Amino acid sequence: MELEDRIIRQFHQSMEVNAQTIEQFTPVIATASELILQCLITEHKILSAGNGASGALAQHFGSLLINRFRQERPGLPVVTLNADSAAISAIAEDSGFADIYSKQIRAIGMPGDILLAISANGRSASLVQAIQAAHDREMSVIALTGGDGGNMTALLRPDETEICVPSTDEALVHHAQLLVLHSLTDLIDFQLFGA
Repeated sequence: MELEDRIIRQFHQSMEVNAQTIEQFTPVIATASELILQCLITEHKILSAGNGASGALAQHFGSLLINRFRQERPGLPVVTLNADSAAISAIAEDSGFADIYSKQIRAIGMPGDILLAISANGRSASLVQAIQAAHDREMSVIALTGGDGGNMTALLRPDETEICVPSTDEALVHHAQLLVLHSLTDLIDFQLFGA
């Protein structure tokens, strides 16, 4: 029973964090989807980035936009910055790990693009520098964070969007962030294609 109790406890904890996230951030998620919609219909692109499990979430979101979510539709322009291992390793070797996204953003980011920065705690130096680079390139930022949002929260402009999952348990933050990303994709599809 001990193993089963652990399983049940994990599911219940995840459901509690998800419920708190949806109670606090439903309007913010809707706003984020509208910002992404505006970006896409004006022929701009999304740049997404994260490290570790957050990077996997960024790649998953990218695959949903480029390919499909629930039904077939035209692909949508997204670049997942953490997916280019050659660029990342070259930048990390020559400049340092903190520059892995900011250098890419300065090279391909354009005014009107959106940076989707994903972190469980908001303290990643590479994402902090990515936000600064996005601002330099006149891009907007949507941040998915957890806990107190860390240094990423402090960098966001008042008109930018943050969905900060109310937990310091990074696994639970990632569970909620996955649901947020699925909600965003669903809302984008609904607004663009009536899906």
